[in-house]
Amino acid sequence: MKSVKSLLASITLVSLLSGCQTTDEQAIADEQAAEMNAASDTDTCEIGQTPIEDAEDCEIAKEGVIEVVHPVEDVDETLEEAVEPEAPAEVVIDDVWTRVAAQMAFTIPDDRRLTSQRNWYLKHPEYMARVVNRARPFLYYITEEIEKRDMPLEIVLLPIVESAFDPFAYSHGRAAGMWQFIPGTAKRFGIRQTWWYDGRRDVVASTAGALDYLTYLNKMFDGDWLHALAAYNSGEGRVLRAIKQNRKAGKPTDFWSLDLPRETRAYVPKLLALADILKNRDEYSFAWPTIDNVEVIKLVDIGSQVDLAFAAELADMDLEDLHALNPGFNRWATDPDGPHQLVLPIEKADSFAQELAAIDRHDRLNWARHKVKSGDSLLKLAKQYHTTADIIKKVNGLSGNMIRVGDFVMIPVALKELDAYSLSKDQRLASLQSRAQSSTKVTHTVKSGDTFWDLSRKYKVSTRDLAKWNGMAPGDTLRPGKTLVIWQGGDKPKADASAIMRSLTYTVKPGDSLSRIASKFNVKVSDITTWNSLSKKRYLQPGQKLKLHVDVTRLKNVG
Repeated sequence: MKSVKSLLASITLVSLLSGCQTTDEQAIADEQAAEMNAASDTDTCEIGQTPIEDAEDCEIAKEGVIEVVHPVEDVDETLEEAVEPEAPAEVVIDDVWTRVAAQMAFTIPDDRRLTSQRNWYLKHPEYMARVVNRARPFLYYITEEIEKRDMPLEIVLLPIVESAFDPFAYSHGRAAGMWQFIPGTAKRFGIRQTWWYDGRRDVVASTAGALDYLTYLNKMFDGDWLHALAAYNSGEGRVLRAIKQNRKAGKPTDFWSLDLPRETRAYVPKLLALADILKNRDEYSFAWPTIDNVEVIKLVDIGSQVDLAFAAELADMDLEDLHALNPGFNRWATDPDGPHQLVLPIEKADSFAQELAAIDRHDRLNWARHKVKSGDSLLKLAKQYHTTADIIKKVNGLSGNMIRVGDFVMIPVALKELDAYSLSKDQRLASLQSRAQSSTKVTHTVKSGDTFWDLSRKYKVSTRDLAKWNGMAPGDTLRPGKTLVIWQGGDKPKADASAIMRSLTYTVKPGDSLSRIASKFNVKVSDITTWNSLSKKRYLQPGQKLKLHVDVTRLKNVG
């Protein structure tokens, strides 16, 4: 068995594309970010969760990117080692990166901008180690897709520049996902976004969209890949205008000669610097982490909506691991309107598909039979049961929005407590706020004219923390009436000499889950499972005794 980390955590990167829809998708817009205002923060920056103390070092790292937020903790996915297919004896490429490097063809110029970026990467091997671990489950698949289209293999490196290979990253202009699509561009290239699902985070859908967009740009710029990459970053209009301006002035029109935004002028050198290091890693004595050159995931057709917890049980997987491989799903279930497919570890895919095929589609979800009371409405019930009004209408064959008191309606409900779906949209935001927890929590209702900058000064917190606590980014326009969560007195809990550790025995109550108990006692789920030799896949039983080691000075309302 091989432990493969799909680390979905925090770093810095670029924004670029995407496309939101209307009412149901407003939640997506609220979740995403607008441009990171670096000037508003004087805190030590972090690149790939690595604190960068040196100001110049930090500045180089941020060139060519707009900061993104990584809203979830690292996820450890346990995947069986795939069996490498038999191959001719002369085939010895057992690392995907070696396969990529052997096919790269871009010219690496002797340019100051490129040298500066290359030196930064060479100075920070721990950054690349984190990024490569996050890429592990998806790199082979992405490489295959690029090869099928006969595109330059350097494009495999683009998600490093864009998002550090994090499907959950979001940033400037509400850009989201590994390839950092903004809503409009995502819609333009066929990437769906609904209340249930955001294809910008779906690695399969977003990879197809990104390669479609890059192919389009390459054709627009007559096969010049550097122009295409620059346009992917700053938009085709801006690059076309720069080319036209140089041509009119009698200047060269290659990428290096164009007058482009500072971000774009550093963006392409970042990609080329990575390509140079990968191709010549022995010469640079750079320990670029390897990834086995074998298929590790498989796409399974599920045919209908399914509860992710139910799917995880059927696949004999931890729910968080399943969701980490399928980051496009915003809620506790897949989208009822599709895509009807799941990414699974290759060794689990066939047995999962066979077992799922034997289960009636109606039984793939849990159902509540709700008796309509005075004051009920479809919107109220949708909010109560964490679904949408359209789903309730469709399930119950309703042609309008009218429901009568005394009637019964069937409503799909989550199999587990909502906090068990730790990578859903709501739980990602809750996790951000929990991780930022300190001594005092306050809320602020946004008024007309409020900005992150003004509120950060008022509450004496950084704009970066204020935005992260609310699943947004500094510079985002705040809507009047929105409630913001603010933690004062420090943005992260710190151990101190006043901590009083105690061992205690906790009796499991009906409705308890590991995540709920961990939150109640301010400990980690992994700690509880270790202390009690538990598996995260097994349910807790009422009356079960758990041994806990807690800091009693930090317990609040335990009861």
